[in-house]
Amino acid sequence: MLQIKNSTAIKFFFIAALCLSCALSFAAQIAGTVTHLSGPLIAKKADGTVKILSLQSGIEQGDTLIAEKDTYARIKFADNSEIVLRPNTQIKIDQFSFEEDKPNNDGFTMTLIKGGLRAVTGLLGKRNKERFGLNTPTASIGIRGTIFIAEYVPPEANLAAYNLATTAALQLPSAKDGNAVRSDIEVPVTAIQPLQLAANETPNPGTGRAPGLYVQVLDGTIFLRNDAGNLDVTAGQFGFAISFSRPPILLPNNPGMQFSPPGSFPVSLNQDNANNESKSGSLICEVR
Repeated sequence: MLQIKNSTAIKFFFIAALCLSCALSFAAQIAGTVTHLSGPLIAKKADGTVKILSLQSGIEQGDTLIAEKDTYARIKFADNSEIVLRPNTQIKIDQFSFEEDKPNNDGFTMTLIKGGLRAVTGLLGKRNKERFGLNTPTASIGIRGTIFIAEYVPPEANLAAYNLATTAALQLPSAKDGNAVRSDIEVPVTAIQPLQLAANETPNPGTGRAPGLYVQVLDGTIFLRNDAGNLDVTAGQFGFAISFSRPPILLPNNPGMQFSPPGSFPVSLNQDNANNESKSGSLICEVR
C-alpha cells in the first residue's frame, strides 16, 4: 500500500512539474508590451479568441493586433524595438524569438494587413538584420538598422477600374528609353506623374491614394522586395509598391502619408534617441 501511495505521489509531482514547465514556456513567448494607448486596441489570438488590451498588456507571437479608428498604440518589444500603430491598422506578429545571449535564435516577422505603423529597430535588427521582416500584400520590407513609416492601402472592390488605370500608368518606358524606371535608381518626376494623375482623378475613399504599400525612411535604410525587383529607400525618401508583380519605385515627394501620434507618445527621429529615450528625452514626430 505504501508503495502505491509513493508511486501516486511521484506521478503527481511529475505532472505538476510538467505543468509548471509548460506555464513557464508559455510565459516566455511574450514578445512585447503595450506602453502607450489612445483608444481601443484588440488582439485576436492564434486560437481565435479575442482580447481587449490595455496599458502593460502583453503581446504574444501569433497575435493579430487591431487598432480602432481613433487608436494610436505603442508596442515595446523585448529586444528594445518598437512599433507605433496608427488608427485603422491591423498587423500580425508572425514570429518573435529573442534571447539576448542567443543571437542564433533571433527571428522577428510581422504582416501588415492594412493601415500603418512607425517602426524602430532594436537589438535583434541591429545584430541580425536579415532576420527581421515586415510583409505586406505588395512587397516585403527588410532593414539595415533604421526608423521607418509604412502604410498599406488595400484595394476597394468598387475601385477595380481605378486599379487597372493605375497599373496602366505604371507601364513606363522600356530600358532603352532614357527615362526608364529601374528598381535601383530614383524615379524621374515626369515618370510618376501618370500615377499621381490617376490618384487625383479617382481617389480611394479616406486616403486619396492608389492602393499599395507606401514607405518613408526617417533614419537609416530599408529595402523593398517583391517578385519584380528590389529597391533601397534611404533617410528622407519615399517608396511605393503597387503589387507583387510590379517593381517598387521611389516617389519624388510625400504622397500624402500622415502620422501624428498624440503628444504623450515618445517618437524619436534617430535610433540613438529611440534606444535611449529615458536619457535624452522624447521627440515628437509629425509626418505630413
